Amino acid sequence: MKIMVDIGHPAHVHFFKNFIQEMRKKGHKLIITARDKDVALRLLEAYGIEYTVVGKMGKGKLNLIKEWVGRDLKIYSIAKRFHPSILTGIHNPCMAHVARLTGAKSIIFTDTEHARLANRVTFPFADVICTPSCFKKDLGTKQIRYNGYHELAYLHPNYFKPDPLVLDDLGLKPSDKFVIVRFVAWQASHDIGQHGFDMETKRKLIKELEKYAKVFITSESPLPAEFEQHRISLPPEKLHDLLYHASLCISEGGTTATEAAILGTPSIHVSTTAQYCGNFEDLHKNYDLIYTYSNQEQALKKALELLGKEGLKKEWQHRRERMLVDKTDVTQFMVDFIENYPESLKK
Repeated sequence: MKIMVDIGHPAHVHFFKNFIQEMRKKGHKLIITARDKDVALRLLEAYGIEYTVVGKMGKGKLNLIKEWVGRDLKIYSIAKRFHPSILTGIHNPCMAHVARLTGAKSIIFTDTEHARLANRVTFPFADVICTPSCFKKDLGTKQIRYNGYHELAYLHPNYFKPDPLVLDDLGLKPSDKFVIVRFVAWQASHDIGQHGFDMETKRKLIKELEKYAKVFITSESPLPAEFEQHRISLPPEKLHDLLYHASLCISEGGTTATEAAILGTPSIHVSTTAQYCGNFEDLHKNYDLIYTYSNQEQALKKALELLGKEGLKKEWQHRRERMLVDKTDVTQFMVDFIENYPESLKK
């Protein structure tokens, strides 16, 4: 089988990396195309995954549409030479369009209900749309639900083993309390009109957190000079090891917030987008692993409350174990479904 995988975001590298490895072990041929966004290319190189760049992220809706058109053309050119039977990506219009043009099939993954623009130009052309079972929208006969979260494709214990040596890299001891704070650029299509922390609250957040723990910041956009001392000086492929050992994660980005929760780290997601997504609701209502807020002050209050609790990590690890018992190995689902398509669709 010949398969094309398109990477549009750093999180997509993590999502597909084990799938790529497993499918190649089985003898399938894969080509990886990628968008130059944030640390996506650096992650691909760190994992030894060869790729072809087909686009670079621009700012604003108009530039995003222009970029999609350019990626469509480049991916189409590659597909015409490679002749794949399956094209796949995460809410990826380019793969759906090119599959329709070349006669291949597109299998699209998504967990973002409010990605309206991307979904409108993707779903009508997709052959299959795979979503977590907690996805809030009914997408009709094309939709296949699996019992998991995107992040379990790479953070399931079958693939992820936390490295304690990451603490040495930052001069930390196992007994040290530390918080990871994630700021995003708010430039994705589903971020238009949404927001997280304002600058005044960011300053207050860092100042208050420092009273309880060391603070490390990861950010998509440039940081003010006053925050630079908190920037994580760590290769991006080691971030999940650090998240596992953190005392708390506070994130504007939904992916990082979900990753922390799945790793058993108390997680607070601060964003006006959280209300739309079923994975946050599932992780909170059924496992109490994450808290979501659009109100910045409420988020800060909850963070300080959690940091003041004893035995917090142990409690969250128990909650994580209960979640893992319920959920599936998402990479294994991907391998089984795509390798056996279209028979798997009937099952």
